[in-house]
Amino acid sequence: MRSSREEEATSEELSTMGQDLEEPPGGCSHGDQIHSVSVSLPIGQERAGPEEAVRSDVASPPSMAELAAETPSGRKAVFPTDLTLQLLAVRRKSGLRSPSLQQALRSRLRLLENDSREVARVLGELSARLLSIHSDQDRIVVTFKTFEEIWKFSTYHALGFTHHCLENLLVDQTFWLLSPSEEEETAILMWTLRVPWDPIDESMDGPGTPDAQLMGLGLASAVGDFQGSGPEEMSFCVGDVIEIIGAQVPGLPWCVGRHVASGQVGFVRTGLVSMQGPASDLESAIFLSEEERSFFRSEGHFSDEDARRLLSRTSCTDVCTTCSLDWLEEAEGEQLEQQEPHETLHMVKDILERCKACPDHPEDPVSWSLGEVSNRVSSPDLEEPPFCLDPEVDWTDPEPLDSLLQVLNAPGYEAHFRGLYDISLPWLSTALCGFDDEEELAGCLAQARGVAKKVNLGMALARLCLLLGRLCARKLKLSQARVYFEEALGALEGSFGDLSLVAAVYTSLATVYLKQKNGEKCVQVAPKAAALLLGTPGHAYSTDTELLKYALRRAICGLSPQAEARACFLLARHYTHLKQPEEALPYLERLLRLNRDVGTPQASWPKDCYLLLADIYGRKCLPHLALSCLRVSSLWTRCSLASSLRSVDLVLRNAPGPNSQRRANHRLPTQIAYYLRKALASLTPGTGQALCGPLYASLAQLYSHHQQHNQAIAFMSQAAEADTAAGIYPVVDRLVALAWLHMLCGKNLVAMDILKSILDAAVANKDQECVMTNMVAMALKRTGRTRQAAEGYFRALHMAYSQGHLKSQAVVLANFGALCLQAGARSLAQHYLREAVGLFSQLPSSVCGRDFTQVLLWLGQLCTRRALHQQAKCYYEWAFLVAVEMDHLESQLQAVQKLCHFYSKVMPNEVRCVIYHEFQLALARRTADKVLEGQLLEAISQLYLSLGTERAYKSALDYTKRSLGIFIDLQQKEKEARAWLQAGKIYYILRQNELVDLYIQVAQNAALYTGDPKLGLELFEAAGDIFFNGTWEREKAVSFYRDRALPLAVTIGNQEAELRLCNKLVALLSALEAPQEGLEFAHEALALSITLGDRLNERVAYHRLATLHHQLGHGELAEHFFLKALSLCNSPLEFDEETLYYVKVYLVLGDIIFYDLKDPFDAAGYYQLALAAAVDLGHKKAQLKIYTRLATIYHHFLMDREMSLFFYQKARTFASELNLRRTNLVPQRFCGRTPWLAPGYPS
Repeated sequence: MRSSREEEATSEELSTMGQDLEEPPGGCSHGDQIHSVSVSLPIGQERAGPEEAVRSDVASPPSMAELAAETPSGRKAVFPTDLTLQLLAVRRKSGLRSPSLQQALRSRLRLLENDSREVARVLGELSARLLSIHSDQDRIVVTFKTFEEIWKFSTYHALGFTHHCLENLLVDQTFWLLSPSEEEETAILMWTLRVPWDPIDESMDGPGTPDAQLMGLGLASAVGDFQGSGPEEMSFCVGDVIEIIGAQVPGLPWCVGRHVASGQVGFVRTGLVSMQGPASDLESAIFLSEEERSFFRSEGHFSDEDARRLLSRTSCTDVCTTCSLDWLEEAEGEQLEQQEPHETLHMVKDILERCKACPDHPEDPVSWSLGEVSNRVSSPDLEEPPFCLDPEVDWTDPEPLDSLLQVLNAPGYEAHFRGLYDISLPWLSTALCGFDDEEELAGCLAQARGVAKKVNLGMALARLCLLLGRLCARKLKLSQARVYFEEALGALEGSFGDLSLVAAVYTSLATVYLKQKNGEKCVQVAPKAAALLLGTPGHAYSTDTELLKYALRRAICGLSPQAEARACFLLARHYTHLKQPEEALPYLERLLRLNRDVGTPQASWPKDCYLLLADIYGRKCLPHLALSCLRVSSLWTRCSLASSLRSVDLVLRNAPGPNSQRRANHRLPTQIAYYLRKALASLTPGTGQALCGPLYASLAQLYSHHQQHNQAIAFMSQAAEADTAAGIYPVVDRLVALAWLHMLCGKNLVAMDILKSILDAAVANKDQECVMTNMVAMALKRTGRTRQAAEGYFRALHMAYSQGHLKSQAVVLANFGALCLQAGARSLAQHYLREAVGLFSQLPSSVCGRDFTQVLLWLGQLCTRRALHQQAKCYYEWAFLVAVEMDHLESQLQAVQKLCHFYSKVMPNEVRCVIYHEFQLALARRTADKVLEGQLLEAISQLYLSLGTERAYKSALDYTKRSLGIFIDLQQKEKEARAWLQAGKIYYILRQNELVDLYIQVAQNAALYTGDPKLGLELFEAAGDIFFNGTWEREKAVSFYRDRALPLAVTIGNQEAELRLCNKLVALLSALEAPQEGLEFAHEALALSITLGDRLNERVAYHRLATLHHQLGHGELAEHFFLKALSLCNSPLEFDEETLYYVKVYLVLGDIIFYDLKDPFDAAGYYQLALAAAVDLGHKKAQLKIYTRLATIYHHFLMDREMSLFFYQKARTFASELNLRRTNLVPQRFCGRTPWLAPGYPS
């Protein structure tokens, strides 16, 4: 009999049945520490098994029972929620740390530290919250807000998803293209550091975890007597042998068994039997039938049609189907190209001969041997005949009613009963098809029930009551449904002949009790229903979700990982059957986690389970988790061909970033290379050999898209050899693609030989001949044979016209125009390019958008060269619009770069230049090109700086700071130093003086950090230029020039820079009225000018020396150096500026002689020389000034009245011409030196 203790436990368990599962299955300790874990994250190709993919020193999380033992009552523990991820780079083969790889990893982290949005997205998928990134310490710190986040993160980490997510984030895309034979394989190790812990919690650990309970299979021996309380409960005595039907589940008080001696089948009290054969492994405990074992395979099978569709997407290229535009860069030294060894040509000819020898192939596609699983494991719904009731039959007639009752009274399970038991199927419209009115259906069933009850047909009565009860439950008539279910249970009278019927009745009745909150009845029925669900196969479809969750709780409380895994599997299958895969997600995760902890590595089902999980992650928009799931699946067991191809398909759907395959014109993600190689490795003789060619071609296209043409050539050659049995036309496509790859490598002679071999073999169709003729003409053009290239284009154009292929016509015309442009025939080139544009404009941009954009850019360049600027602008903007319409990033970048150059150099327009630079910046961010982004930010800053307004200066400062952040992340110290200095310059313009010195100092430190003296010299001089070219604090420039830049220039021996700095110092000290200090640098500048033989700088040095001596009052020295400067002038004078220089210098000399040396006679001579130069120049103001001074000198000092009057009259004449009302013939400067000339002086 049932003990009171067991009854009490069951009541407590049932009290939670009405609640949803708030925590993930399996439970986790609130006292769990997050231990240190080391995880291998490969940089090279990873070929290790699952035991090498994840190495952990953490045991599986404690179960819920351990929590109660470990957590003291009445005490609330506080646990840390921050976690540090330490990233280390090591060599895989040697296991030693790699400083170079660590630096590369640190550089990547530095970029992510500046823009952490992508890291936050990845960690968000892992249920963690980014707290901070410390690139200098190679650390990422995450935190958690809820226990559910901690649980999910620990699950993902245990499954190996964490480090693979970071792998996809941190490594470069080219990593996936590394071949397995790479000599230096590398790995990134991620260490989860243990956080500080409360010592009190450590000292209060409870008892150890008890041994895990195993599910029982096979025979059991009774260890006590038991008398059943009903016909469904088996009675037995001590020593009786009982055969367990299905399995005995720990944590459940009942199981189903058969008494070996009596043959009775019924519920067995598990506490009174001892199992003789526990489940040996997890797989045998999870799957109790072949149908269950094949569930994951049937859910994720990949058919031949799926494979064809996938590989046609990855292996096909437009190069083989339509003419290609010649937009390759001109190869240098093409005329010196040497022919490759003859192996390539021999290989091509051998392939063509073998194809000719092969018989014609039928049009039906060859089987790829991928449909075995789908054929072997078909849906039971399709195999089982439906159970139908004909609404046209008169059910009052006893004959059809008797026939129905005889069918329903079958003692055992029959295939057509499945629709009656499965509540997830639309049985009202399928199993009982034809009845649109439920009331009519219920009436027919009630009539049949009455007859079955009268004639005592128990099994028919049970099945009819089950149907009537479910109809009532459908209408929420729970009390009426309960009556029918109880009647069905009574009609069974303990019979277990139809185990599916028994399970359906018990689960339906327990569900009604649960919804009615009938605890007393639930205690009696629910444990038995759970035993039927978990312990026997094939009944999960006939139950409600709440019962499965109850069974999961009982399995967890039973401390049985096998039972927990079984419950998780049933819940996942149940939700998948209901087309609710997102609800199945946590149970699939827990199932895989349990398999990692207690499963066997030889099991094959986890591979398919991982693929199903990846598919669900993709539907939930969790691309990084999906890719990580695929990676772990590939490392767990040896991948099959179908699973590898399905992985490729899932990568194409989930690859994040601009390379995702949401649009056909984007590149293939490099992650598929790993799975394509796996697919090739899984091929065996006679299995999927027809896939070799498409797989090799897919790899060739992938490597070609990523500019690794040599590897692409090798793969395409293998694809051509593998496809010889597929027919001649596929082989020709492969060979044409091979020739194109050789052209991409600049091997045009080899490409021509391949194409000519195909043409000579006469095996290509018309379309292929047109493509090859165009390609041969391109190769001829690139080898300098212009005439033969023109003839080839003409033949290709004629073929395209005859076939009516509009795109090929447009492409060939554009190629013809490019050939004319190369030959210098610009008018003819413009004509053909315009013809091509006319044809392209008739086609949709999705078909020809990239080629159309390139042709428009060619036309824009051509019009720019011919000074047709308005037309060039139209073509450039048209190209930009086409690129935007088709959303092709590369074409948009090309077009916007041309527009930026056009509006900055050809037709300067600052506003449009800024707009297009801003758009180019947005494109650089979409492509994640940090180098280009930094350059554009720098350029936009300069554009705003040139506008000259305060608002523009602030915008320039903002862009400069953003570029500075990128340069710091990229470790480009030279650009970083310049950006610091640029920011300081803008702060100087904005008069924020307190920040100017700070930014300049940091710029100098960054320059000195590089150890490049040339950069330091450049930065010191540029820092001085900020103050030198400004209007305040100019004296600060002296220290930069004199104390820092000049000694550095002397040290490195840069005399040009030394001369330039001396000149700047002389000019600056002269302006600062410090001529004595400037003399030293002026003499140094003079000496350097003579040494360098620079006459212009020598003349400048003499002039500045003269100016300094003049400021110091050294008249004779000033006169000497001015005359030396004049002696170095060109003779005769060539420019007006030189004549004006003579005027100014002779005026200054006259002033020096007259005022400083008190020699009016010599002064008059210099003034007259200045006058001669002014007359020659026609400078009236200068002549007026000189005539005035000469008149004064001759009148007051030389006492020549006649000459004085002459100069006076000349001065009056120029004054009247210049509209000067009155001219003071005695300048105030004269009055200062000669007071007797001042007006009003007493005579």
